[in-house]
Amino acid sequence: MDNSKIGHHISVQFDKDLEDIRNKVLTMGGLVERQIELAVEAFTTGDMEMAELVIKQDNQVDAMEMAIDMECTQIMALRQPTAFDLRLLISVIKIIHEIERIGDKAERIAEMAIRLAGNESGFPYYELEHMAELVKGMLHDALDSFARIAIENVATITEKDNNVDREYDNILRQLITRMMEDPRNITRTLDVLWTVRALERIGDHACYICEHLVYMVKGEDVRHLTQHELEEKVKM
Repeated sequence: MDNSKIGHHISVQFDKDLEDIRNKVLTMGGLVERQIELAVEAFTTGDMEMAELVIKQDNQVDAMEMAIDMECTQIMALRQPTAFDLRLLISVIKIIHEIERIGDKAERIAEMAIRLAGNESGFPYYELEHMAELVKGMLHDALDSFARIAIENVATITEKDNNVDREYDNILRQLITRMMEDPRNITRTLDVLWTVRALERIGDHACYICEHLVYMVKGEDVRHLTQHELEEKVKM
């Protein structure tokens, strides 16, 4: 990881503490990336054991969030950091919350996989899988930017959310059509709909991670900016 943006402190232990926190965030992020992958595979294949594994892993993700949060709070109380160090700790607390929420969405997909196991939905899962690849890529790139403490790719990542939204709208139209054509499909189709909605929200949370990263690096709140405004802000 690029440590050049982190100041070197009189206390070597302080540097180690900040590095440790960043590593833990990336470990947590990697676990959630794997959760998404397994959850989607469980959903498309009906593998209930895989779905159960994803659900069990959510407890681990929750525990990691609480541990990192506590560590950040303790450092702020003991070290009284300022400037970039303070923004780093504040941003980490927000970023791990986004990662935890993504883990919740993966758990939701796994639960839907169990509900649908053994039932043929008749839905072309390749579109859902493509959407899953999009949001996984967004999350991976957001975590990579955090690892490098770099924001040059932030606008590119958030721009991809438009593609995710288009995929979501397209699948939603197909699902509504299926329910209108045959009311017997409603229950199963709604389960697919909740899954697609969970994937769409993962894309949103990946964007929020990018916004927190911009605050960490530049000290500016870019929430609620348009895509164009965000692009201009990152360039400045």
